[in-house]
Amino acid sequence: MSTVILKKKIKSRISNGHPWVYSNEIEEILEEPYDGEIVTILNSSHQFVGKGFFNSNSIIKVRLITRKNETIDKTFFEMRLKEALKRRFHYSKREAFRVSHAEADGLPGLVIDKYGDYLVFQTNSLGMHKLIPIITDVAIRIFEPKGIFLKNDSPTLEKEGIEKFKGWIYGKGPEIVEFETQDGLKMYADISQGQKTGFFLDQIENSKLLSKYSFGKRCLDVFSYTGNFALRMLKGGAIQVDLVDISKRALEISEKVFKENDLQNFFMVESNAFDFLKRLDRNGEKYDLISLDPPPFARSRSAIENAFKGYKEINLRAMKLLKSPGILATSSCSQSVMRSEFERVLYSAAIDTRKRITILHRGGQPIDHPVVMNILESDYLKFYILLVEDLE
Repeated sequence: MSTVILKKKIKSRISNGHPWVYSNEIEEILEEPYDGEIVTILNSSHQFVGKGFFNSNSIIKVRLITRKNETIDKTFFEMRLKEALKRRFHYSKREAFRVSHAEADGLPGLVIDKYGDYLVFQTNSLGMHKLIPIITDVAIRIFEPKGIFLKNDSPTLEKEGIEKFKGWIYGKGPEIVEFETQDGLKMYADISQGQKTGFFLDQIENSKLLSKYSFGKRCLDVFSYTGNFALRMLKGGAIQVDLVDISKRALEISEKVFKENDLQNFFMVESNAFDFLKRLDRNGEKYDLISLDPPPFARSRSAIENAFKGYKEINLRAMKLLKSPGILATSSCSQSVMRSEFERVLYSAAIDTRKRITILHRGGQPIDHPVVMNILESDYLKFYILLVEDLE
């Protein structure tokens, strides 16, 4: 096994629990490892730090998977996945939930989502990707699924040296998987063509909370995807919900969701969200409640300024379309955007539109997407429900 020796004055975040080692934190590499190999990590005094995945092509040269001198085998992964289930408490009894949240569950680069009788895997580290056969065997033993779908379609995979792939690696199932929420609603995960693993599981609790504000209101769901927020607003008693998404397929699935749940009073628009909001403003349209759940505008700090511009523009447009008082539910899933930065963007949008904004709810991700305070990047989802009023 190859060995990586860290510099003497390494950043405290590594010793304090962060699993990433960058190239400028490495002093020496003994017996040059191959990409994806599990290496031993030592500090400058040659004391054991842990074991991790090495990748010469990645910005993150080593991802720690354990701080114990243990074998990484089927027994190890079975232990980690069972520990992950225990951390989820009552969530693990749901039909749909996140089983593994990568680094936050001690499984760097491995996402596993469960939808009913099916599992969806995603890997974004080469070392973890090479162990997919072992992880598959363990998952079959624990969950006894009808099928396991590997959905590796992220544009960032090339940097890790992982080939894109979408398909069943165990069993077989439908492209669009039906599942039921804890409160009996029917949902669909588009595991083949959809975003992430097919559904935004991290927003289920937030959408349920928003439903409490929707009774009797005319609502707009922007970046609606397969209709999670719109569904909840209709169930909460909205008189109408307009959905806007650029994906025709997502809107078709939304329509199926509403019909399955016996819901009406919705209108769908296939459009670029920014363009559509501008058009609504020109036409003088007004809503009582608007939900914004955009994709990440920044996947790294290098793109942060463009992200700020995108978030400000979309929130500014929404604030202009709200009656006074109105409700704005807004999210950021960019891990590179800090909560304080997102709040400053919201404040800036409010000032430019001459609005007074009051935080009714400040939240994030649920327990099946755990936030580890030692790993800042694990806290990625920011969700706000705001009361928006005219200043004058």
